[in-house]
Amino acid sequence: MNSYLRYSLLLAIAVSCGGFVFGFDASVISGAIGQVSVEFGLGAWQQGMVVSAPTLGATLAALFAGRLSDKLGRKKLLIAIAWLYLVSAIWSCLATDFATLTLARFVGGLAFASLILAPVYIAEISPARHRGKFVSINQLNIMLGFSAAYFSNYLLLNASHDGSGMAFGLTQANAWRWMLGAEILPAALFLGVLMFIPESPRWLFLKGRDAEAEAVLNRVVAPPDRAAQLAEIRRHSTGKAADLASQLRSLFGPRLRLALFIGLIVAAMQQITGVNAIYFYAPTIFEQSGIGTNAAFAQAIWVGIINVVFTIVSMMAIDRLGRRPLMLTGLAGVVLSMGLCAYGFGTASYQLTDDSIARMESTLPAGKLDALAGVHFENDVAFKQALRQSLGEELARAHEAELIKAAVSMRPLLVLIGILGFVASFALSLGPVTWVLLSEIFPSHMRGLAISLVGLVNSAISFSVQLLFPWELSTLGSAYTFLIYGLFAMLGFGLVWWLLPETKGRSLEQLEDRLDGATVAP
Repeated sequence: MNSYLRYSLLLAIAVSCGGFVFGFDASVISGAIGQVSVEFGLGAWQQGMVVSAPTLGATLAALFAGRLSDKLGRKKLLIAIAWLYLVSAIWSCLATDFATLTLARFVGGLAFASLILAPVYIAEISPARHRGKFVSINQLNIMLGFSAAYFSNYLLLNASHDGSGMAFGLTQANAWRWMLGAEILPAALFLGVLMFIPESPRWLFLKGRDAEAEAVLNRVVAPPDRAAQLAEIRRHSTGKAADLASQLRSLFGPRLRLALFIGLIVAAMQQITGVNAIYFYAPTIFEQSGIGTNAAFAQAIWVGIINVVFTIVSMMAIDRLGRRPLMLTGLAGVVLSMGLCAYGFGTASYQLTDDSIARMESTLPAGKLDALAGVHFENDVAFKQALRQSLGEELARAHEAELIKAAVSMRPLLVLIGILGFVASFALSLGPVTWVLLSEIFPSHMRGLAISLVGLVNSAISFSVQLLFPWELSTLGSAYTFLIYGLFAMLGFGLVWWLLPETKGRSLEQLEDRLDGATVAP
């Protein structure tokens, strides 16, 4: 690896540290939400709000992130994002009620703009033949962040139960604060490394700061390719400045119609197939299969491990096989995996016996469940409704996992295989490939605005999925919830097959020329 490629790689790694913080922030709530719900007395909608508050912040941030990055620069905005992560982590672990926790997580969600901005920066400093791999480093770090959060939650939960954390003030009552506070360390590290990166050379050219741009390019582009790339970037940067109204007309005009449609499709499919329901509620989903709380936390770790492994596979393949084959393969895998989960939950039944009720009487009021002894329930919705009627909302919610474990008759291995299959399929395709494509398909002078628009759609759908998931489990049931995600993935497969062109191996400027004015995949 020559020094130019090595420097580009180091910059990609530095900026993608934000991906790690995002992944940690997004999934750490999966371990804390159960305790938070009990401590603050949250209902299903309030649980959904706590989990989805960051994505609501991300939706707002998406409106402005692209334009702000075009105006202020990629580096300055990334530094502001790092500060938001740090403030949110500190505030979240000190929250005293539902409102303050939701607001603290909303502030962290404003920092989720890093999910949009990091791929743009990395694409703008990467050589064309390595761009897919380098942009995917951000997705790998997201997956590492997910894994670290699941593992951290598991360790903290065990330490709070066995007493080994008492010396540090960790108890069962405050374990959720430690889980959320653990984010402080990676957020501070991200802020530190950003101080040493240069500004994006393509942004500098757009701002007429040619000397600074050339100085950066001299460090990331080898001499044999430098003159041609400089000429290409200058040609695409000249005379492109325009006000917002003109940019909006161009974005929705015929020349960018295909690029915009592709961007909206892949941004929507990444979220509407249920990824953040899986990531943010992983222990809850495994609890629904009747394996219990501790086992659910342990199985959630496998979600993180599979994520990392298949993201690495995608990184190795994306510049060789291309974006299109990975997307199609992954979407097909999502369809099959969600179908397996729907079948697993759809064949489950629930029945409490006299013995199981007797074992529960040490933690539940005597006689509360006697009316349910021997009653057979065909689905989880009916069983949970009966529990709420017998125990009341608060007790039923606090003991749901152990009651399901005592009553359910199903094959939890099917659900485990389905969830891990989904995670593998997503990590191979929709996870990394989406952000690579979004960083490639829009011209430099429109990239900030276009990324804001598709990021807004991505975040809005993500927010809806996270907010609705507890309600869906409670009202529709697990089987229908996963079936819906599978049907959306089937629709996405058809649209990607029809519209998505291959983008590997071309410079950003070549892709701009190729997609300019196209109405079908060229």
